Amino acid sequence: MTEVILSTDLTGIPVYKKGKVRDIYKIGENLLIIATDRISAFDVVMPNGIPDKGKILTALSNFWFDFTKDIIKNHVITTDINSIVSADERLKKYKSLLDGRSMLVKKTLPIPVECVVRGYLSGSGWKEYKKTHSISGISLPEGLHESEKLPQPIFTPATKAVSGHDENITADKVKAISGEDVFNFINKKSLSLYKKCADYALSKGIIIADTKFEFGKIDDEIILIDEIFTPDSSRFWPKDGYQPGKSQPSFDKQFVRDYLETLDWDKTPPAPELPGDIASKTRQKYYRALKLLTGASR
Repeated sequence: MTEVILSTDLTGIPVYKKGKVRDIYKIGENLLIIATDRISAFDVVMPNGIPDKGKILTALSNFWFDFTKDIIKNHVITTDINSIVSADERLKKYKSLLDGRSMLVKKTLPIPVECVVRGYLSGSGWKEYKKTHSISGISLPEGLHESEKLPQPIFTPATKAVSGHDENITADKVKAISGEDVFNFINKKSLSLYKKCADYALSKGIIIADTKFEFGKIDDEIILIDEIFTPDSSRFWPKDGYQPGKSQPSFDKQFVRDYLETLDWDKTPPAPELPGDIASKTRQKYYRALKLLTGASR
């Protein structure tokens, strides 16, 4: 049976940060990102995880980082386990834990904006559209339906909240936070990344409804960081059976959110434990996305 990794403790290795899903350690001037099997929903971490989730997320991000390196540089140094453990002798005893769920990356100064691109009307974008016929200050045609494909993909940035929910913000707000040149750069790159990868995914039977990116600076250069086009950072829908006007089945953690919505839970900690069948089906959805997109077979 697959061991579910909910936390890591690399004795002697300084912790840089522990997030909802990832544990990050300092390795010299670089960072070691470990994707655990934790899963969060409504910004609350569930008490039990999804088997293999961290490995699936790492494999997908690694695939996409390589696929998009012609558009923008990224922070990945290596995901090869032998190269990772060679970076610090103290990592060798953790080789089996790190294998498949780790990446050694360059440390950057993160730009404090969630770079969201939407190709379809869903989630918080749909809620905002129903009220204002716009998202993040971008006016949209009247009469659009839930899950409908937008006339063209739009860049709808959000605040990167330390806690609580991110909030959609306007282009002017991003310019005030990071400057006009930075806004223009991340806007252009985000749309280019989405277009290339959404077109590819569609050819493999997956609609990428929306996604989010993070960027960071090394000296004066902006590069792509964090994760990209995973079921945690994107809304993946099966192309077969897509029908606008309602919510769509998904390959992402919407399945977990939908289950939690059936419970009498106020979306504050502590979260309820996920039943075994919900965890197993979520793993199947994540793995199905990995297999369709990359051809992986394990």
